[in-house]
Amino acid sequence: MASTTGNAEATPQVSDGVESEDGVRRRDFINIAAVSAAGVGGLVTLIPLISQMAPSADVLAESTTELDLSSLEVGQSIKAVFRKQPVFVRRLTQAEIEEAQAVPIGSLRDPQTLDERTQPGHLDVLVVMGVCTHLGCVPLGAAAGENKGEFGGYFCPCHGSHYDTAARIRKGPAPSNLVVPEYEFTSDTTIVIG
Repeated sequence: MASTTGNAEATPQVSDGVESEDGVRRRDFINIAAVSAAGVGGLVTLIPLISQMAPSADVLAESTTELDLSSLEVGQSIKAVFRKQPVFVRRLTQAEIEEAQAVPIGSLRDPQTLDERTQPGHLDVLVVMGVCTHLGCVPLGAAAGENKGEFGGYFCPCHGSHYDTAARIRKGPAPSNLVVPEYEFTSDTTIVIG
């Protein structure tokens, strides 16, 4: 038998599928499509899980409180609610302002001036949380006819803490002044607490 020796051209072997001109095989396309589908599926699964952790509309609504002070006369107070806690807003008289400024700061348990407890330009408007700093009772003094304590501010009936006209602790077991929440004047007669 005679053997023929010829130049046989080698043909490329494709083991996994059809090879295209740019070298991308069918398997590569399937892998890319599968990873993309998994990524989209993961996002679709995570979005509801993450969004359910966001605060609800009622919680966001309670995060700020807007108050109109146009009807608040000098010497009057109003009670409002901020984050399910009472807030006292008082328009101080000139006598109450002078009384608060006359107190020596060194004599106070929690030393703060009236200027530090009010907004610049609005020295006559005092905004405080209506929660005693001793054990969380609601002090008296915000409504007409209520006991304002020995110093003309607020009086906590639970354990006898007395606050002055700037809501600073003057007598009793409370360790600190009534808390002034974050607030700002959005106009001359409107404040936003929170």
